[in-house]
Amino acid sequence: MDIVILAVVIAVVVFGALGGLIVGSRRRKPLPPPPPAAPDITAPPAEPHVGEEAETPREEPRRTIEEVDLPVGGPPVVIEEPPTVEAPPIEIPEPTAGRLIRLRARLSRSQNALGKGLLVLLSREHLDEDTWEEIEDTLLTADVGVQPTQELVERLRERVKVLGTRTPEELRGLLRQELITLVGPEMDRTVHTQNAAGGPGVVMIVGVNGTGKTTTTGKLARVLVADGNTVVLGAADTFRAAAADQLQTWAERVGAHTVRGPEGGDPASVAFDAVKEGKEMAADAVLIDTAGRLHTKTGLMDELGKVKRVVEKQAPLDEVLLVLDATTGQNGLIQARVFAEVVDITGIVLTKLDGTAKGGIVIAVQRELGVPVKLVGLGEGADDLAPFEPEAFVDALIGD
Repeated sequence: MDIVILAVVIAVVVFGALGGLIVGSRRRKPLPPPPPAAPDITAPPAEPHVGEEAETPREEPRRTIEEVDLPVGGPPVVIEEPPTVEAPPIEIPEPTAGRLIRLRARLSRSQNALGKGLLVLLSREHLDEDTWEEIEDTLLTADVGVQPTQELVERLRERVKVLGTRTPEELRGLLRQELITLVGPEMDRTVHTQNAAGGPGVVMIVGVNGTGKTTTTGKLARVLVADGNTVVLGAADTFRAAAADQLQTWAERVGAHTVRGPEGGDPASVAFDAVKEGKEMAADAVLIDTAGRLHTKTGLMDELGKVKRVVEKQAPLDEVLLVLDATTGQNGLIQARVFAEVVDITGIVLTKLDGTAKGGIVIAVQRELGVPVKLVGLGEGADDLAPFEPEAFVDALIGD
């Protein structure tokens, strides 16, 4: 029995010793190494500074918000508004009554080619065939035209033969009567700006490039405004650069309204809108400035006919004025023929009828088209467009 007890004691001691060894060995196991510390980063060298920046910054005393003197409420800050662009002052055009007579001195500069030349020839002591041929040459040179020249020479021959004596006063009176007859005092030279239906009178301005159509349209607006009319301008010349701007400037000077479209747009559409707005505004007249057409371009002339047809869908045309440069002479007659085939010309405006022009073109173009010269331009001034008056015109040609 004692032996069994001793064996048990020994077994317990052995197991206890083994357990202590196992526990001790576990406790002595090395722990995992700690994570490596962040490496030290060396700052890059500072950039060199010059002057005050090179000094070491010093701490400066700073004031708290209680110590800062805040501004006391002063006058309110005024924000200036951008200056407004003032509209140009509206001008009062010169009255049209007697305007051609007032411009007579300028018109008389062209009399050397016609009036004075004829008076000198008729004052010769003997009027032989050579003299009458010189008279014919003078008339033809002044662009009177072949048929009117022959008629005038025949009548002068008869009246000089009957007259007998030829004092300067008698010759001047004789020549004045015959020239007035050729010009045609019986023609209606009124620019019709009143529609029979009570709406605005619609006037279309046509002509070749360079004759002064846009300027004439602006000057005609001044003539109508001077006579007490309200005017709407249609800038249907959409192909020439700045044509619409030019027309609008003319309109603003007299207080007229301008209808315009995009550059290169449809001219007929602009003309249609101009007449429409003229009716809505109850204007007295609508002036439509068309593009300058080369009379040799069939397509462009067809387009001009389209403008006329489109306008007539809105209102009937009361006037179609053809602008001709008086200095072009017989070439102007060729242009007139072509335009007359496309649109029904009702009147003629002769521009540049001053010292460089030949006054006989008035007679020739009326004979060619069978329509009257209604307006003449005698210079570059804003009021240098005048209603045509046959008597005043002939008086300016032959002088006092």
